[in-house]
Amino acid sequence: MELAHSLLLNEDALAQITEAKRPVFIFEWLRFLDKVLVAANRVDVKEKQKKLVEQLTGLISSAPGPPTRKLLAKNLATLYSIGDTFTVFQTLDKCNEIIKSKDDTPAYLPTKLAAVACVGAFYEKMGRMLGSSFPDTINNLLKALKSAESQGRGEILLSLQKVLNGLGGAAASCHRDIYKNARSLLTDRSMAVRCAVAKCLLELQNEAVFMWTTELENMATLCFKALEGSNYGVRVAVAKLLGTVMATALMPKQAAVMRQNVKRATLEEVLELMATGFLRGGSGFLKSGGEMLKGGGSVSREVRVGVTQAYVVFVTTLGGQWLERNFATFLSHVLDLVSHPRATQTHVEAVYSRRCVSFMLRATLGGLLGEKAQIAAGKEICQAISKQMRAVEAVVNDISGENKAGAADVSASQHVMVCALKELGSLVQSLSATASPLIQEPSIGLLETVTSVLLHPSMAARLAAAWCLRCVAVALPYQLTPLLDRCAERINNLKSSPEAVSGYSFAMAALLGGVHQCPLGIPHSKGKLVVSIAEDLLRTAAQNSRLSLQRTQAGWLLLGALMTLGPSLVRYHLPKMLLLWRNVFPRSQKELEAEKARGDSFTWQVTLEGRAGALCAMRSFVAHCPELLTEDVIRRLMTPIECAMTMMSHVPAIIKVHGAHLKASAAMVRLRLYDILALLPPKTYEGSFNALLRELVAEFTLTDNSANTTTSLLRSLCHYDDSVLMGSWLQETDHKSIEDQLQPNSASGSGALEHDPSSIYLRVPVGEAIPGPLPLGVSVIDASVALFGVVFPHVSFKHRLQMLDHFAECIKQAKGVRQQAVQLNIFTAVLSALKGLAENKSTLGPEEVRKSALALVMGALDNPNPILRCAAGEALGRMAQVVGEATFIARMAQTSFDKLKSARDVVSRTGHSLALGCLHRYVGGIGSGQHLKTSVSILLALAQDGSSHEVQTWALHSLALIVDSSGPMYRGYVEPTLSLVLTLLLTVPPSHTEVHQCLGRCLGALITTVGPELQGNGATISTIRSSCLVGCAIMQDHSDSLVQAAAISCLQQLHMFAPRHVNLSSLVPCLCVHLCSSHLLLRRAAVACLRQLAQREAAEVCAYAMSLAKRAGDSKDATINTVTLIKLDWRAFCLACWIGRRIGSCVLTSMTHWATCCHLLLWKSFHVGGAVVFEVEKDEEDSEKKDEMDDDTMFTGLGEDDKSKPSVAPRWVTRVFAADCLCRIILLCENDKAHFDLAAARSAKAKNPKGDLLVLHLSDLIRMAFMAATDHSNQLRMAGLQALEDIIKKFASVPEPEFPGHVILEQYQANVGAALRPAFSPDTPSDITAKACQVCSTWIGSGVVSDLNDLRRVHNLLVSSLDKVQAGKGSSSQLYSESATTMEKLAVLKAWAEVYVVSMKIKKEAESKPAKPARNADEDDDEDDMGADVLPPDSLITLVQPELPSLSRLWLAMLRDYALLTLPAEFSSQLPPDGGAFYTPETIDTARLHYRSSWAPVLHAVALWLSSTGFGADEEKEDVPSAPSKAPALPQGASVTTKTFEESVEDRMHLMLGVSIEFLCFPRPEEPIEHVMSCLQALFTLLASPCAKIHIAQDQLLAVELLNVLHRLLLTRDPPAVQLQVSAVVQETIRAAQDHLQQQRTSEKDCQPSLGEGGDTGELVPGKSLVFAAMELLVFILVRHLPQLNTRVKESPSHVPLRPQRLPEESARLVANTVSILAELPSLCSPAASMTILPTVLFLITGVLRETAVKTADNLVPVPVSAALQGIKTIITSPLARVESMQAQWTGLVRSSLASVLEHSQPDESRPDMDEVSMLTAITLFLLSASNELVGVTVLQKGCMDRFRNALNSSDPWVQARCYQLLLSVFQHSSRALSTPYIHALAPLMVEKLKAVERSRPGTAAELQAVQEGIRVLENLVGMGEEQNRVQLLALLVPTLISYLLDENAISSAPQVSKGLHDFALQNLMRIGPLYPAAFKTVIGAAPELKIRLESAIRANQASSRAKAAARQAQPTVQAAPTIKLKTSFF
Repeated sequence: MELAHSLLLNEDALAQITEAKRPVFIFEWLRFLDKVLVAANRVDVKEKQKKLVEQLTGLISSAPGPPTRKLLAKNLATLYSIGDTFTVFQTLDKCNEIIKSKDDTPAYLPTKLAAVACVGAFYEKMGRMLGSSFPDTINNLLKALKSAESQGRGEILLSLQKVLNGLGGAAASCHRDIYKNARSLLTDRSMAVRCAVAKCLLELQNEAVFMWTTELENMATLCFKALEGSNYGVRVAVAKLLGTVMATALMPKQAAVMRQNVKRATLEEVLELMATGFLRGGSGFLKSGGEMLKGGGSVSREVRVGVTQAYVVFVTTLGGQWLERNFATFLSHVLDLVSHPRATQTHVEAVYSRRCVSFMLRATLGGLLGEKAQIAAGKEICQAISKQMRAVEAVVNDISGENKAGAADVSASQHVMVCALKELGSLVQSLSATASPLIQEPSIGLLETVTSVLLHPSMAARLAAAWCLRCVAVALPYQLTPLLDRCAERINNLKSSPEAVSGYSFAMAALLGGVHQCPLGIPHSKGKLVVSIAEDLLRTAAQNSRLSLQRTQAGWLLLGALMTLGPSLVRYHLPKMLLLWRNVFPRSQKELEAEKARGDSFTWQVTLEGRAGALCAMRSFVAHCPELLTEDVIRRLMTPIECAMTMMSHVPAIIKVHGAHLKASAAMVRLRLYDILALLPPKTYEGSFNALLRELVAEFTLTDNSANTTTSLLRSLCHYDDSVLMGSWLQETDHKSIEDQLQPNSASGSGALEHDPSSIYLRVPVGEAIPGPLPLGVSVIDASVALFGVVFPHVSFKHRLQMLDHFAECIKQAKGVRQQAVQLNIFTAVLSALKGLAENKSTLGPEEVRKSALALVMGALDNPNPILRCAAGEALGRMAQVVGEATFIARMAQTSFDKLKSARDVVSRTGHSLALGCLHRYVGGIGSGQHLKTSVSILLALAQDGSSHEVQTWALHSLALIVDSSGPMYRGYVEPTLSLVLTLLLTVPPSHTEVHQCLGRCLGALITTVGPELQGNGATISTIRSSCLVGCAIMQDHSDSLVQAAAISCLQQLHMFAPRHVNLSSLVPCLCVHLCSSHLLLRRAAVACLRQLAQREAAEVCAYAMSLAKRAGDSKDATINTVTLIKLDWRAFCLACWIGRRIGSCVLTSMTHWATCCHLLLWKSFHVGGAVVFEVEKDEEDSEKKDEMDDDTMFTGLGEDDKSKPSVAPRWVTRVFAADCLCRIILLCENDKAHFDLAAARSAKAKNPKGDLLVLHLSDLIRMAFMAATDHSNQLRMAGLQALEDIIKKFASVPEPEFPGHVILEQYQANVGAALRPAFSPDTPSDITAKACQVCSTWIGSGVVSDLNDLRRVHNLLVSSLDKVQAGKGSSSQLYSESATTMEKLAVLKAWAEVYVVSMKIKKEAESKPAKPARNADEDDDEDDMGADVLPPDSLITLVQPELPSLSRLWLAMLRDYALLTLPAEFSSQLPPDGGAFYTPETIDTARLHYRSSWAPVLHAVALWLSSTGFGADEEKEDVPSAPSKAPALPQGASVTTKTFEESVEDRMHLMLGVSIEFLCFPRPEEPIEHVMSCLQALFTLLASPCAKIHIAQDQLLAVELLNVLHRLLLTRDPPAVQLQVSAVVQETIRAAQDHLQQQRTSEKDCQPSLGEGGDTGELVPGKSLVFAAMELLVFILVRHLPQLNTRVKESPSHVPLRPQRLPEESARLVANTVSILAELPSLCSPAASMTILPTVLFLITGVLRETAVKTADNLVPVPVSAALQGIKTIITSPLARVESMQAQWTGLVRSSLASVLEHSQPDESRPDMDEVSMLTAITLFLLSASNELVGVTVLQKGCMDRFRNALNSSDPWVQARCYQLLLSVFQHSSRALSTPYIHALAPLMVEKLKAVERSRPGTAAELQAVQEGIRVLENLVGMGEEQNRVQLLALLVPTLISYLLDENAISSAPQVSKGLHDFALQNLMRIGPLYPAAFKTVIGAAPELKIRLESAIRANQASSRAKAAARQAQPTVQAAPTIKLKTSFF
């Protein structure tokens, strides 16, 4: 392939490759040329032009395939337009010669077509440059057109289109010829030709004025004719032509009008013309008389659907502004269509016409108009409805009956009503909350108008009105409750009117059905209201025969709707319901029999309707309340159901007696029965299987049904991938809602509410805007088929066989059309049964059952109906799956092989090839491996059968299935398959789009099979890869959008496996263009692909999308401007953003860009002239939520942008999306601190002006959040508040560089206040108020505002909402459910709690101001809280203080609720029957969720409050009743209070601990870590208060449980913050126990000494012992952070000894805390028990010391080390040492501990950086504190001395200095027995060391200090010596000191340190002299040289001191204290 990449065709390489590969080589060269020519240097091109032209024209006659000829023509044209044009006429002539040629053989055809293509390309590219040659060319083409076959006709027409395009108005002379020749072909039998003609004429009408003036009517008639018998592609093309011509006729292009004086058509004429097509079809006005006499057949459906599409094109072309101005005319015209008798001849036809009209309205209104215009349109629709309603009322009230025609009008008016109301509903629903002006404005009176229709005589209109009300309620949830109330009231008042009962009950049912879309729900009482109304209706039904039917239906409908509210509400009414259901049906067999004999036809009708209604309500119950279906309830339901089954068999007899009009009611009963049985487990009705199956089979085999009704379920049971075989039957398009009318099954697409009123309250099926149940006849068959599938797996084999045989018999009996219908139904049922078997994992049955099934299926594989063949193939595959035996599968495969080898007819070849594909699909690669080779070879052969493209399609489709299912097993066949695919792509005519689609499927499957290998570089792999890329390129260039979609998905697969080889620079712009395509599947493919690309290469995708937008902007300057740019990129962005967790870098680089995008979208008054319609694509969210759903608002044309189309301001969906993106952007920037630091950002911006940082856009961010938060739309308000909260959290601590001490957000206080205020207005929905409370607390707690008065604004909002909370439960008018109120109240309490927590934190920090505490009280929103520095300490508290009394009460009440709600289910009986403080018993399930999200801050706040007020001691005095305990009233008042206070402390304590422990036991993984922290902080705060300490110490089991729960928490939650907090709680618990023990000991001084845990035995019982629990937890923490402590780890063979290393800061703090708690534990034990735990404790502490004593650069003592030293001291000095009984054990312990410290205190090669000082300190501690136990233990003594000796000899002066200090303390020890040996052993060494200093004077401060410390020890020794030894001792000290003195000459030049030593020595000498005068004299006298040195030094000193008197005063004379201070004093 690489050889093909050259400017000239490499002919040598071409000659060398095989014949088969040449076309691919040529195509690859042409592709390369196409890219190169545009970019190449013109000079190079001109040099080689002659040769290139020769090569290219040579290719024309080499019979090139369709893609090749297209590229060839394009390249030739490009070549001429870049290079010289001398030879262009020769080439043109040559092409014309070829076209004229008389050679008609098929072999010559490709050459002809190539010449035609070249002609087209020349003119398109060069147009008028080709000047006068065009008449000949055009005539030549038209001549050829007459004699050409279909492929030639299509190609010639496309060429003509290009010629016209290139020449523009210049070709006027030929326009009429082209028109005459082309128009006759509009009814060509080839659909591809029809499409081509439509495109050609569309081009022609741009210039040919006559087409839309004189010929307008003919054009219309032609188009109508072209639509007859058309397929989807033709309908789209013709509709485009018709719509555009009509639009041009109305508003001609300026230029054309200037040239000729044109009579313009009026709007009325144009609409009239279109209407004839809609109402009369293509036959024109003058039908032959005979036809008229036959009663005028109905209009062909294809024409009606096509014209509908044309209407949409017509309006879209004229644009949104035109529609706004002419909406009234358009609306009345469209509604007239549907009221015309021709459009509504039968009910089904009427429904079809309604669907078409609804489609027109939805596509135009929904897509083209902005929100304001939509509201205006809503007004128009309202007026149209009220006008119609007035007319109807006139007829209905006309008693005299003069108005005979009126009755017909009323029935026509129902259809108008349905369309208008349906559109109004959709409009309101799409506007959502922005529709409020439409509802509220009294002049429109929307609600009045709609409710008036509820009294319309026609049921369809009443249902439509009810549906419209449901839409209003969903869009504006605050309307829901008032509407329900109004309907309830009207039903009660108008009980006597049948229409009113029916209409208002429909409305109530619809509203109840809409509740699930309103998250805030409705008040619980409304359920009771509905039940009472329904009961009343059912009770009074029998009283008045005129109303019985309506009342019965209405009652049951309401009960069915009630069930949709879910179990929490239905639970209360279930007993009543069960009773009602039981009473509708006869109780026994006898009653049933008796009933048959009674009654007339009317009572039977009422009875049947009532029973159908009851079954329907049951079905709704089973579907919506599965939780309530206990075995008992099912048993009670089965009684009426079984009775209904028995009744079914009696009904035919009753119908015979009373007449056929009961059939419908009977069918309804059956439908309801089947529906409910399908939902119940089949086991429950096993007994009735026989009777039931008889009914079912009779139902779908049409036994008692003379109509040939077919089921609609086959589509859903067939595989969606098979759509290519079934044509438009399965494919989804934008026109699905109207295209459904044309499908082959009965009544397809004729869904309407009136077919089944119960659908008004059910959930709307996915993908539909409004429920559309099919007519009863079809629905019953559907239900029977579905139930058959459920029951079949549970039936015995004998019965299965009987049924299968019966099916074969039925098919044999039926003839013609009926046979097809029966067969379709039977196949659907069999498929349904096989699917059921597969889902139940059961088998089909023994041999005879299989045989029968196989015969049935095989028979249908040869059926001429492709749908049946498809179903048979599917059934065969599923059968193989269910049987699952290799022999059976082999037999099936073999049958198909034999058939395919022998058969020659298309039908059996297609059927059996699909059978092979389905076998592989369902059995998978492994199961069918042995047939793979045969299958592949047969299918490859069939795929090359050029004579029938149908066979090719089916064979290729099956091949794709096989490749897909075989996976890697297919690898061996990849090359041959791939080369076949390429060959076919290059040769199959493009009009056979199905073949191309299948080729695309094959290619995609092959790419998946090769998989990641595609990245390789081997020769074969490169070939495979380049073949795949060529294939994709061919398909991308195809004219059919489905083929393009296949190409995109292939490229997407390739990108997944070999991303480097997919060229994004061409793919991304192409995808962006497809996003605006008019084809749904292409848009979906583009979105899916972009989404995948953005996950990997977000930055590149965005860059290419931007460059595309820029190019578009440059080329068409005015037409496509900013909005397109934003739109394209916006799409790219939304995908990227939604998807790309990895998109960070890309967004950050283009921050400004996205900020402006979001800004523009939120700024709704955004109007740009002449821009693209900005439709709200649901695409944007769909990537997130409903992946497969596209809204129908996507019809807006992005094609021809015309000046007359102003852009539509972004609708609310888009704006919400923008606000969400805003939050995303803030989140993405989180990791880069520069985005949140203004100073840094400014400097970065200065360095790199292109870079962009978030903080620079803060004002924009705030403004956008503000705009969103104050919008009409509730969703947008939520998004805005969320954004605001994110902004506050992220920017709260960003300082303002210009005003130090202030933060950047301060300047936005007003915006924040203003954004929050509206959310607290009384009519705001609860969820928004709740969110706003959250923002308030974040704002107040963020510490941004330093001035209390400024905070007051926001604070007042919270105060006002607190008043609302205190109002209590029974607030007056409730719009939403109780749980909404709960949510709001809890949000307020949570917000207050958060504020209180922050204020207490600030207060605490202010009190302990000098040291900022290490613990952070509240993580999330105020890490580095500025407020502490600015606010006076109590300021926030002063805001909260006044509310605290009421707040604390509410908080406690809330916690009490929460505690009750978290009880396990088995304690549900303990819940209070009338709910809690903030929830009602009915809404308990939803309330739990709200409590769950808000309890944690409240718990923390309550803990703070309790501990700060001493458990509410202050408030108790005035507030007795709030104490939960009811103490008996004692006579004197005082004692009451004390009693209650004690109890209330206990109650509150239990409440707090209960809530905490319950939560910490099992925090759900989804609980935020903040909750865990809040809970732990609350516990800590609580235990810090004395009351709580007493309580927890008295109840030891409680403390143990707490510790166990904390231990469990540590096992599951990792963050260090949590672990630190846990250790703090443990510490408090231990302290509480210590205090308690202390009290006991003081109170019982003289009693037993063994107080404390463990008593005399010293045994600690796990589970009861606090110490044991604490030890468990502490050991866990230590081992988690220092695994080396675990001896087991060390002993394991795999263990590598770890070198001690510095712990991270948080771990170090944690270990230190743990060690200090450990050391406290022995004090909780009795002496015996403490001996039990001490070994462990000491082992751990010495272990920690050993592992963490690591030298640091700055010689600081690590926190864990100082904790360990402190712990050792605590333990050794504990009172245990004085307990006699334990003496021996104690001594042993102390000694072994010291021994283990000694063992590890020596640095060796494994631990070179051991910190000896810490170890020495530990040793010294032992020596000082436990002297008695250690005296005289020589081994230890020797060890200790060695350690000191080593330290003295250390090279590190710091170690020496510390060693001297420690020795001093040992030497000075009071017990001489201890100190003497050390003095004897170590003093001489010291003296030597100090003497040696004379020779090497200290060079650093540290060394100097070491010397000073040593001298100090010596001085002390001198002091300790007895008088008689003093001289000897001084003789050691004085000479040493004098040796440190410098002589006078050296002083001046000596270094600083040396001078320091001199001064130190001199001062010490001058101090010692006076202390020991006699001895000093003796020593000095003995050595005269010493005296001389001393005296000279003193003299020099005095001299200098006089000179520096001033200086000396400033200097201290002596360093009295040692300079190195330990952080903690251990001694």
